[in-house]
Amino acid sequence: MSAVEDEDDMVLSPSPSALKFDLVARCSTTKARAATLRLPHGPVQLPMFMPVATQASLKGLTPKQLEETSCRLCLNNTYHLGLKPGQKTLDAIGGAHKLQSWPHNILTDSGGFQMVSLLKLSQVTEEGVRFLSPHDGTPMLLTPEHSISLQNSIGSDIIMQLDDVIATTSPDHERIKEAMLRSVRWLDRCIAAHEKPESQNLFCIIQGGLDLELRKECCRAMVARDTPGIAIGGLSGGEAKAEFCKVVDICTSLLPEKKPRYVMGVGYPEDILVSVALGADMFDCVWPTRTARFGNAVTSTGTSNLRHAAYAYDFRPVEEGCQCACCRPQSEGGLGVTRAYIHHVAAKETAGAHLLSIHNVHFLLELMRRAREAIVEDRYPAFLVDYFDKLYGGEKDKYPQWAVDALKGVGIDLMSNL
Repeated sequence: MSAVEDEDDMVLSPSPSALKFDLVARCSTTKARAATLRLPHGPVQLPMFMPVATQASLKGLTPKQLEETSCRLCLNNTYHLGLKPGQKTLDAIGGAHKLQSWPHNILTDSGGFQMVSLLKLSQVTEEGVRFLSPHDGTPMLLTPEHSISLQNSIGSDIIMQLDDVIATTSPDHERIKEAMLRSVRWLDRCIAAHEKPESQNLFCIIQGGLDLELRKECCRAMVARDTPGIAIGGLSGGEAKAEFCKVVDICTSLLPEKKPRYVMGVGYPEDILVSVALGADMFDCVWPTRTARFGNAVTSTGTSNLRHAAYAYDFRPVEEGCQCACCRPQSEGGLGVTRAYIHHVAAKETAGAHLLSIHNVHFLLELMRRAREAIVEDRYPAFLVDYFDKLYGGEKDKYPQWAVDALKGVGIDLMSNL
């Protein structure tokens, strides 16, 4: 491990950028790093997971409850906030922080992902993306300039460029190349349109599908534009995990060491931890709260569906030892909720989804805290070995091959008995 200056001794220097990236430690085996990302609404510890509050609301949690999970950076979506409440309302109230009573940092997705998720409602040209509103069918043209203008009104601490997003499973190689090149051109338009670089950090987004040569070309072009942070986009679209890992690995090897690296749309614990070993720092996904709405609890031994009859008489907390408000006993200021209670309400009352959302978000944030601690103490390989051992009950034959191969590429042998 190569330790860097003490975090408490770091001082922000005057700069037109609204971001400071302090590298704290590097794993001596893998490409994992620990850092502090200093943003306008406070410091964020990396590596980290961002809960997704798409429409300025994290489903199932109030802003105060989200704050109590230790979250200090959540994600809002530009496309959805541009439709409702709309730019006029955002300008009138002074941005999304005030709209949702959130005192901490916000990252906004530019709206590019909706090219995939709302494909039937969108049409892409060089000018931008023309959508039909999923609310009422009203036409909306999202250009790089309009996306940045909306994000300036939202006031998010990190704003994303508008990129041309194609599903990685698309067989149209020429369209993937076109999207990659267009994303570079759109970044230039985003940079030119950005009016608040002193208070908002614009991140570029690496595209190129699963073609490693296109990814390399895009990395070189994006790095040359010197944005405060860099994202790897277009993944988590159904591609094989082995291909996903190759893209993350090749991109992180070409990105600047002293800038944050954000892999978009990743939320499964194994995916995140392997990506950290491959050199990534930031992640986001709706999965923790979405899966909660189906009665699923995320734990260190896997995901459990508490709607199952087996939990009807299970009076243990969702996870033994968990310090989330849901699991923590009443004697320690928590709710002391049992699996049996969640089983009772999960299929009938919104309280079940609410409680599991608190637990699931806390679980991922706590997992990232422990991963960071392991990197700082230069024991991240052992941390990963222990994690997979517990997750799969010591049955190595159940380990996903993609994870075994990806970690072997950065010096960790999950199959070793040592």
